[in-house]
Amino acid sequence: MAENRFYLSSSPHFTFGLSTQKIMMAVLIALLPECIAGVLFFGIKALVTILVSVASCVLFEFLFQKLTKQPIMVSNLSACVSGVMLALVCPPTIPVWMIVIGAAVAVVVAKGLFGGIGSNVFNPALTGRAVLFISFPLAMGAEWMLPKKMTEALSAACKLDAVSSATPLSQIAGGTFTAEAGTYLEYFLGYKGGCIGETSVLLIFISFLFLLTIQVIDWRAPVAMVGTVVAASFLAALPSGINEACRSAVLSVLTGGLAFGAVFMVTDYATTPVTKTGRLLFGFGCGLITFLIRKFGGYPEGVMFSILIMNAVAPCLNNVTSRMYGYGKKGNRRPDVSKITQEFDLRSIPQEEK
Repeated sequence: MAENRFYLSSSPHFTFGLSTQKIMMAVLIALLPECIAGVLFFGIKALVTILVSVASCVLFEFLFQKLTKQPIMVSNLSACVSGVMLALVCPPTIPVWMIVIGAAVAVVVAKGLFGGIGSNVFNPALTGRAVLFISFPLAMGAEWMLPKKMTEALSAACKLDAVSSATPLSQIAGGTFTAEAGTYLEYFLGYKGGCIGETSVLLIFISFLFLLTIQVIDWRAPVAMVGTVVAASFLAALPSGINEACRSAVLSVLTGGLAFGAVFMVTDYATTPVTKTGRLLFGFGCGLITFLIRKFGGYPEGVMFSILIMNAVAPCLNNVTSRMYGYGKKGNRRPDVSKITQEFDLRSIPQEEK
């Protein structure tokens, strides 16, 4: 008599030809313009930071998997992505030994100890940056190097290699920000102080379109995050007049790491919800927390903290916005189990296979 058997395996059960390596390669390609721009804007220091970060992440992942007797997964390029992202969310003046510490935290603590790629709760690169930010606040944000185009005249006059300044967000929070006619265009192109990869909103938007076109990321979380920050900034400044409200809304996108975080951090597969509604809620939460920290917090930037906070909420969003397979869309009654048992008689399975 023919036997009916259950064959069980872990998800995903459907694939579309995209391996982890291919996805990571696509992300690396999307990050390439930000890397090139960072080196052009900030010089050799940015290049050294990127290279050291990538090499450290790859080395730490290899050593951790080797010591814990796990399969060596360095070839999937996830460590390279974590290294590039960590470098791009750090200032170009960060000491080399600090970026090594950040890489160790990102790969070993945030990813390896949680079970490796796909099992981590928090975004590895942001976790590494958060530890560096809390441990070394002066090195991570006291002074910022301005891009070369803005410092050429000053450097020649003062015979300096670089000029340090507060970020536009810090100036806005301190009430010292003054916008000129060409300021908005310069900020959009990337001529402002900040982390290596977050300065050019234009390049980040191009990367977003690229990843969206090849269907590596979903638009919901990024759009919801940016839209929430823009709307909240507009409404908060509206009592000061429509012009000030529009100015505040535009600057909320052109300054800080909002664009970079929305495109590359809230689209992470492992640390964000898998449902469409969950991604919208996730992006909304990230945007709202970002605005609240910028407006009322002690830090001028809130993107990093908002995403890490929402990473912890992501499993809850999955539970709230998803439904069990076999149930109706609105929680209808359970399916008829008798129909299942008629097709798959568990009693027919040999004892050793039960």
